[in-house]
Amino acid sequence: MSKKHNFSAGPCILPQEVFEKSAAAILDFNGIGLSILEISHRSKDFVAVMDEARAIVKRLMNLGDEYEVLYLGGGASLQFAMVPYNLMKVGGKAAYLDTGTWAAGAIKEAKKVGNVDIVGSSKEENYSFIPKDYKVGAEYDYFHCTSNNTIYGTQMKTFPETDTLMVCDMSSDIFSRQLDFSKFDLIYAGAQKNMGPAGVTLVVIKKEILEKTGRENIPSYFDYAQHISKESMLNTPPVFPVYASLLTLQHLENNGGIAAAEARNEAKAQLLYDEIDSNPLFETFCVKEDRSLMNISFKLLDDTKKEEFDAAWKAASINGLNGHRSLGGYRASIYNAMPIESVQVLVDVMRSIK
Repeated sequence: MSKKHNFSAGPCILPQEVFEKSAAAILDFNGIGLSILEISHRSKDFVAVMDEARAIVKRLMNLGDEYEVLYLGGGASLQFAMVPYNLMKVGGKAAYLDTGTWAAGAIKEAKKVGNVDIVGSSKEENYSFIPKDYKVGAEYDYFHCTSNNTIYGTQMKTFPETDTLMVCDMSSDIFSRQLDFSKFDLIYAGAQKNMGPAGVTLVVIKKEILEKTGRENIPSYFDYAQHISKESMLNTPPVFPVYASLLTLQHLENNGGIAAAEARNEAKAQLLYDEIDSNPLFETFCVKEDRSLMNISFKLLDDTKKEEFDAAWKAASINGLNGHRSLGGYRASIYNAMPIESVQVLVDVMRSIK
């Protein structure tokens, strides 16, 4: 059976090489006669995996020893609570940018811990743009934003200058474009977009920001300092997802790093957006200046063509094109591992609808 063109938003496409090496490791990891699924997380074989998985992140992001890298469980959703528990002072407040469903989820959890000001929101316009006219002053313990919004197809192209800590949820576009990662004090990302399979979450944190907040009795798993002290092994880590993430990041590093990935991603997005803009049957949900390079959400303007279009893309072995249930339409997720040839298949299908 031929491989499908997988436009799923996540869990998503990964490099074929990663699948092959992961599959081999399930049967026999590094020739030791044991599966990666059954080795001890304290064994020298896996400690070496964890050490390199942490080190390669800093190499790719060009970050120094002032940052710590953690691989944790719980998905990015757990970080919605961990961030305020660790960074929001008792009686303090944080600033949040509301750009979509996941940003709203982070706001909801932060409000359970302390005070939150929403400094910008596009909710009333169905999250069709990224707010830009806002300021974040020193009165806030930190500023939280979401760099890419998978459902609505928007992406922050620039990040504000703030007088406080900068926290960013990069779950759906991490390692997809060049950024000055040193601008951020804390970055977190679920792995299941550009990094590997679901089951592990990356946290990159500037160690000096973990000062006392005045908050006592933080649950141990919620405490970044405890995870740092145990080198991401406060509890048994998700061994296989960490290993698959390492393979994915090695593949990225060996193929030109983030700069090369960004060039490929821009070419893929340009190809699809050009077709949407020139084809009178299609339209995106968001403003042009904020369009995502990772998740292209679009709609069919003539409902009478829906049956024909759906049959055509399915016949072309395209998978995962249906839009999110809260928005409708279609969504083409074109993460790092998506080849431009697959995007061309989708474009050809769109051109075939008359």
